[in-house]
Amino acid sequence: MKMNNFIKILKQQPKQGGVPVTNNLLAAVGQANQAARQTTNVVTPAPAAAGVSAAVNQQVQQLAQQLANEMVAQQQQSQILARNGRVFTKFDAVNDIVKNQTEVVTAGLWSNGVAGLKTYFTSSTQTTTQRKYYIDVYQATPTATGSAVQYSLAFGHALGSGSDSQGQLNDSPSKAIYSQYRQLLLNPNDSRFTTAGSGSTDYVYVVNFKRDRVKERLDAGNWELPLRTISSSRPANATGSVNVSGTTVIQLIDDSTISNGSNTTSGKVYNIVSGSLNGGVFNVSAPQYYGIAYPDHGVLVLDGKMLDQKLNFQTNTGSSSEGNNHFALYHSISGSALLTNTATGDAYSFLARNSEKVTSTHYFVRIKNAEYNFSNNPSYVTGSVGEIAESTFIGDPKTYITTVGLYNDSQELLAVAKLSKPLLKSFQREALIRVKLDF
Repeated sequence: MKMNNFIKILKQQPKQGGVPVTNNLLAAVGQANQAARQTTNVVTPAPAAAGVSAAVNQQVQQLAQQLANEMVAQQQQSQILARNGRVFTKFDAVNDIVKNQTEVVTAGLWSNGVAGLKTYFTSSTQTTTQRKYYIDVYQATPTATGSAVQYSLAFGHALGSGSDSQGQLNDSPSKAIYSQYRQLLLNPNDSRFTTAGSGSTDYVYVVNFKRDRVKERLDAGNWELPLRTISSSRPANATGSVNVSGTTVIQLIDDSTISNGSNTTSGKVYNIVSGSLNGGVFNVSAPQYYGIAYPDHGVLVLDGKMLDQKLNFQTNTGSSSEGNNHFALYHSISGSALLTNTATGDAYSFLARNSEKVTSTHYFVRIKNAEYNFSNNPSYVTGSVGEIAESTFIGDPKTYITTVGLYNDSQELLAVAKLSKPLLKSFQREALIRVKLDF
């Protein structure tokens, strides 16, 4: 490409403001072009003419370089001005956004994120009919501020024994409970719960965690249920104060630390065994089985036969007899809190955590040294012409970043991220802020 054509192309490039090219410079470039055109008409230049042509070409190159430098300087100045007055920055979809990051988050299952429960209350607002089917357990007096249902207890019998059918054929609370959980948790062709402790069992005790506390699932391997032995003076109707004067407490956990569990239509299922979170499964070579844990449903199904044998529950299985057996389970759990766990030195507590898989998108907000050093807050300026109010900021402005807003292409605010504390920003400081959006 000839030099005059190259200069012509440079002249056609858009300018971004700044100091304009002077007339003298343009005249010099025009003279150089004319000289260059004249030299192209000479087929075999004389030595002197060749020297003149070389000098002209050198001058043209110098002028072209000067012009190019001015254009680059103008562009840089425009970029600086744009950064100083910038109010938003577009994300680079490749380098600034990381999508579909998943992690499992666990937290204490009880109110306020507490992992251990030591206080247990029932509510008189439950009707008599409701209490025949289940009882709700609160962490505080039901009338107290912040008191809420933590879990519910129920007793189920496949044949309806242990509860009063009230003259209605096949219409007893215990049968309704057993049928409900059988349909919810077992395969369609299974008519009985089968545990590793006693095999097929006609009657079960159920601990059903409040669904909003479980979130996605009960965290397998992170719950512990203490049960205290019931004395032989348990009344036939257990709605009153059941005598739990026994000194033995059996702690129950799942066997997820020694087993991969079973995959069923109800999700992953584990055995309930005697053990503790600190010590693991008791007697690993020959565990004692007490039921089945269904983490995906937030339900523990306890084998009634094993509770009778090991904790003296004396389950009422009389025909059309109102046994209120689920109250015995309530008193066994609450009674354990009256004893001290020698392993920890604290009272026995019902431990549980929830678990959920959270999908996140990470947005990396990159703030360079020349960006976002000014504020449009009215307190930043003073006077009718908008002078910087703080004299020390003149020539060295500073701001404090407290919030990051995420907008769509229509400039609609979609999300707001708050920093834990204000972040100082100046020409001497750059920043990288990671915004994590969970869903």
